[in-house]
Amino acid sequence: MNMQASTIMAPPAPRTIEAMGLPIVMMRDILIKTIFRQNLSTVRQIAQALCVTVPVAQSLVDLARGQLLLEANGLVGGENSDMNYQLTDTGRARALDALGQSEYYGAMPVPMDDYAAQVKRQSIRNIQVTRKQLTEAMGHLILPDSLIDNLGPAVSAGRSILMYGPPGNGKSSISNGIRDALGDMIYVPRAIEYSGQVITVYDPIVHTAVGQTDENPNALRRTLQHDQRYVKCTRPTVVTGGELGLEMLDLVYNPIARTYTAPLQMKSAGGIFIIDDLGRQEEPPQKIVNRWIVPLEEGRDILALQSGEKFETPFDTLVIFSTNFHPNEIFDQAALRRIFFKIKIDGPSKENFLKIFALVARKKRVPLDEQSLIYLLKHKYPTINNTYANYQPVFLLDQIIAICEFEGIPYQMTPELIDQAWGNMFLQTENIVR
Repeated sequence: MNMQASTIMAPPAPRTIEAMGLPIVMMRDILIKTIFRQNLSTVRQIAQALCVTVPVAQSLVDLARGQLLLEANGLVGGENSDMNYQLTDTGRARALDALGQSEYYGAMPVPMDDYAAQVKRQSIRNIQVTRKQLTEAMGHLILPDSLIDNLGPAVSAGRSILMYGPPGNGKSSISNGIRDALGDMIYVPRAIEYSGQVITVYDPIVHTAVGQTDENPNALRRTLQHDQRYVKCTRPTVVTGGELGLEMLDLVYNPIARTYTAPLQMKSAGGIFIIDDLGRQEEPPQKIVNRWIVPLEEGRDILALQSGEKFETPFDTLVIFSTNFHPNEIFDQAALRRIFFKIKIDGPSKENFLKIFALVARKKRVPLDEQSLIYLLKHKYPTINNTYANYQPVFLLDQIIAICEFEGIPYQMTPELIDQAWGNMFLQTENIVR
């Protein structure tokens, strides 16, 4: 099925505190911590801060009043007046005590089971990317048709992909093109609750929120289109490179706030996790893939709290490994078996190289010169066994532009300029006396 944003079921907004699926004490404490930290007074303000409906907020306020943690302080406002509430001395003391246990306040978290159900509804494996979508997303790249033939089924399957080949041939650009081909939107929880612990998930650095329809602030009842504990976002993409360490795939505990931050694979749920430059990390590639064996095969991950308690979370991300090494050099056969698709990314043919060169020259406003191109192909590339790479036109033309600007001459191509640019792209081997 070709899932579009409009067909993904939005998480419905709970209308009662029972439907929230959270421990009552946790919700009460988040309520009074939020009132204390944000100096809130009306139910509508509280509902907005907690990302819940007005009926749920009112029920929580009534609960806190019944426990003498809140008190009514009269009506405020004009025609649509609201009851004004404030913490009692007991409420302030309880808020401080609760903040000592956990600094988390604001949006109510989503129970783990509810989160897992939403992940299933918007799974990356439910998407069917067409050849047209993938081709359009890769429109800025010159690629052989055979590559799209291999990429298409891999992306549609939502399974792991290993792209390998010589450096500088667009593996990273292709990964970004795959991300652009997805095109639809999902719902990302602001935070998740498991065993009374809060795990924050939504990250503005990773997640791109899409516009929300503003509700009327004067409305007596908040009519929410979906559970506001979730943020509607484009499918996320997490990109890591040589800095990736295995600890980045574990929960991050903040001992001061006493809350957890979701690991990278949880933040990328419903989207793409790109591991670029595999083989450049401190951890061996085999060890990195070993960490992914259960998630890749079973669609679930195992995380651990500070207490040592382990629990399962959904693993729903398209993992793309990208490396300049041959897979047989860095993996054993057991590891390779767990990576579903292996796609080699070769350098361009001479024909495609010239197309790329022409496109880049046009973009950078460098006039093409036929004799200079002939010189490049006949005298320079034979010295490297006619090995073409996608990065080379950009590198050479940027070098030529830098020289022209320094010399104060119009952008141009000449054999002399190509010689100078080539010298910066490839260094001759020589002995340096120390």
